[in-house]
Amino acid sequence: MLDVRKLRLLRELKIRGTLAEVATALSYSPSSVSQQLALLEKEVGVELLRKSGRRVMLTPQAEVLVAHTATLLETLDRAEADLAASQTTVAGTVRIAVFQSAALALMPDALTMMTREFPDVRVEMVQREPETALYEMFARDFDLVIAEQYPGHAAPRHAELDHLPLTTDAIRLAVPPAGLDGGEIRSVVDAAGSAWVMEPRGAASRHWAEQACRLAGFEPDVRYETADLQAQIRLIESGNAVGLMPDLMWTGRETTVQLFDLPENPRRSIFTSARKASAERPALRTCREVLARAAAVVAV
Repeated sequence: MLDVRKLRLLRELKIRGTLAEVATALSYSPSSVSQQLALLEKEVGVELLRKSGRRVMLTPQAEVLVAHTATLLETLDRAEADLAASQTTVAGTVRIAVFQSAALALMPDALTMMTREFPDVRVEMVQREPETALYEMFARDFDLVIAEQYPGHAAPRHAELDHLPLTTDAIRLAVPPAGLDGGEIRSVVDAAGSAWVMEPRGAASRHWAEQACRLAGFEPDVRYETADLQAQIRLIESGNAVGLMPDLMWTGRETTVQLFDLPENPRRSIFTSARKASAERPALRTCREVLARAAAVVAV
């Protein structure tokens, strides 16, 4: 009988690309991963891996096993969810990946509620950019992802993952406080000659912000790049930049910059995503319910 643990290593190699990355993800040594995959080859009696330079490639026979492994893992997820649902208490560990503004605005209240109402659930949180987090959950690094989607920019979709809307927030032009901007900037068009702060290239928010400027008729002078929105706020409130800021960043804090509505009042969508096979785990379902309550409190 095939060993599910070895099959999972093969699937991890398909997803992550190298033995070293598989070893890091699963806390193994690269040599241990290599040995386990060699044993799997002997068990199935066919070649599974071929060297290609410094990397290894999966053979067609290995691809067949990977496809079946995904189905096996989904079945095990459902079995674990059904077993957990048969218990009288909600318990277990939920690993959550969350982007910065949601971590600041939603997670403190949600964690407080979880601790008070479901003390047997352990919640572990890691900050990740949404695109990375969704892929890592597909790879089984997380149980739940809180992600964002900008207008006209669909977030990555994986067949194994669900998509549950959580809340939305407005995106506005953020400019320095009155007295620091000369009182001249009230629209994106007015900011054409300003220094801009945006997230690094590759982020959906960066692409959306650049498009907003181009639709206004200019190429933004992106002088400052940072994925830390709190750092962006400091640059804006100190008079060094302008930017496009989602309203969720102001939850629980004073608005220290001037905010102006954008044409058509664009809103960012925030959603949760989990593997469909494990979505009915009571601890996971409870986390989503609590997050929805926390989001309702801060909804803008």
